[in-house]
Formats: sequence, structure tokens, C-alpha cells
Amino acid sequence: AGLWTVFTLGGVGSKPTPQLEQCSPLANQSLLLLLVLANLTDAPDTPNPYRQAIMSFKNTQDTTAFSSSNPHAFQINFNSLYTALCEQQKCDQATLLLYMLLHQNSNVRTYVLARTDIENLV
Repeated sequence: AGLWTVFTLGGVGSKPTPQLEQCSPLANQSLLLLLVLANLTDAPDTPNPYRQAIMSFKNTQDTTAFSSSNPHAFQINFNSLYTALCEQQKCDQATLLLYMLLHQNSNVRTYVLARTDIENLV
């Protein structure tokens, strides 16, 4: 029964939890997929490209030059990411993503620590 509940996102006919009502099911599943892919173990000869991308992405508003030496590097608007993470902190998946970003991406960590409205996140 527990496995079926996982597959049906709360079970058919059951009352949805407030957590699932606030999070979009597609966004929720996409975030879970991202977390699984980023936490796969590295192969002996090739590192995990998803983890490398999570560890190295930069802010689009950063004034320093964007180096394309890393094939997995990309840019994202940190202000939009921060706002989305603040709004979704009731979802466990969003909290886990924030934890992973703060520990593995120094650019995100520096940005969050420089924010003056950190209480929105906490």
C-alpha cells in the first residue's frame, strides 16, 4: 500500500495533503528527478554531469565573464531562484534542493549570504 501511495501521489480518492496542494505535481516530480540525477554516484572514469552542473552554475546578473571551459556550465537568475525557493520551503524537495545548492555551489552560497532578506528563507 505504501508503494502504491508513492506512485499515485497520495492515493486515488484520498484527501490530498496541504503540502501536495501547494506544489504542482509536475514541478514536484521534476524536482525529484533533478535531485536523483544530481545525487547519482560518479563512474570511475567520468564524473556525474548533473552534479557538475549543479556545482558550477552562475548568476546571470554576475558581472564577471562567463567561462565556457566547463561543458556543463550554465547561468540562471539567482533572484528568481531565491524567490522560488522562499515560496516553496514547505515542500521537502525544495528544501533539499536548497540544502544541496548551499553546500555544493559556492556561487549560490555567496549570493544567499549576501541577501538582506534572509529571514524569508528561514
